[in-house]
Amino acid sequence: MSAKSKSKLVVCGAAGRMGRRILALAGGEGRFEVIGAIEKEGHSDIGKDAGILAGIQQLNVAIAADYPAKADIVIDFSLPEAAERTVDYCVKQNAALVLGTTGLGEKQHKTIRSASSKIAIVCATNMSVGMNTLFALAGKVAAMLGADYDIEIIEQHHRFKKDAPSGSAFTLAQNICKATRRPYPDSLVYGRQGKDALRAKGQIGMHAVRAGDITGVHSILFSTPGETITLEHTANSRDTFARGALRAADWLINKKAGLYSMTDVLGLK
Repeated sequence: MSAKSKSKLVVCGAAGRMGRRILALAGGEGRFEVIGAIEKEGHSDIGKDAGILAGIQQLNVAIAADYPAKADIVIDFSLPEAAERTVDYCVKQNAALVLGTTGLGEKQHKTIRSASSKIAIVCATNMSVGMNTLFALAGKVAAMLGADYDIEIIEQHHRFKKDAPSGSAFTLAQNICKATRRPYPDSLVYGRQGKDALRAKGQIGMHAVRAGDITGVHSILFSTPGETITLEHTANSRDTFARGALRAADWLINKKAGLYSMTDVLGLK
């Protein structure tokens, strides 16, 4: 691929909320040529022009269940059950992959790790630049404050989000556990109820809110008698995730095979 040519991009989950924003932003810039817009078999938007569906100009690419013949880069924000099919396609095409699907199980993660020996993959629970900064800060703050501070993670999303807690909430918890040498996931407690729900020392509370059209809010409370510190990230629109995904896609082009994170993309290490 020459330095001036556009990278051939396939978007999976193309008719979803995130997929449409990725298509809209990718279609309006010069780095990518959208050659595929993938949805599950039988989806009601199959056959529609991807650009029109995304609210931009016609792209002359129809929403389809089948992958195109060739791609340089694939961005997937679909469903966990579709991840392995996408990974298989990328390996066969020698295409790089940006995977933002959350709720992945160990089977899918194993497939991703195996594929990363052959292709370049960015796998992240959140593509936002600001959220990844919060990921980097969470463990550092927890370690600085020490064991006297209770930790609670609260995430808020729209009513249609299926997995709970969010993948980003789990990433925050993982980073905190690593920095404070807490066992993961044994330190996590999911909500509290009942007459004997007293907080145990060292626990990290995990709380999920599903309401309305909330794009995404993640808060970490560090509290001890006398004071509370709150770190919080609010996503005002899905464009912050879409721009991050496209930034990751651009960064991946011509990268050697490996499993990367948004920390690598953003140089936050």
